[in-house]
Amino acid sequence: MGEHAEEAQETEAKPRPQRTPVDWRRTRERTVSFIASLVRWAGLLFAAVLVLHVIFVIGEANQGNGIVSFVRSWADGLSLGFKDLFTPSDAKLRVLVNYGIAAVFWLIVSGILAKIIRRVGGAGA
Repeated sequence: MGEHAEEAQETEAKPRPQRTPVDWRRTRERTVSFIASLVRWAGLLFAAVLVLHVIFVIGEANQGNGIVSFVRSWADGLSLGFKDLFTPSDAKLRVLVNYGIAAVFWLIVSGILAKIIRRVGGAGA
């Protein structure tokens, strides 16, 4: 019985391996970089939806198609105030100019926001 007690004490006396310390600065930088990337990708996705709508209109896609109507509904919401900024007589030109400006707007704004997030968050460029 005494032998088993000594063995148990020896295994309990072994020091536990220490955990590596968490590098909070690196964790913060990664998180900030991830959020900035999400903002940038969201802007790119919004611009892609707007460009796809322009392609559908210029290419005279079937407006009754589910994909075309889905893209149109999203593009109308993403166009913000640009939907009727210019009013040329040609409907295709109107969509090209107004929705094209909205797409460029989303690319610029998301790029600026991503840069601000990285600077304020302390992540590098």
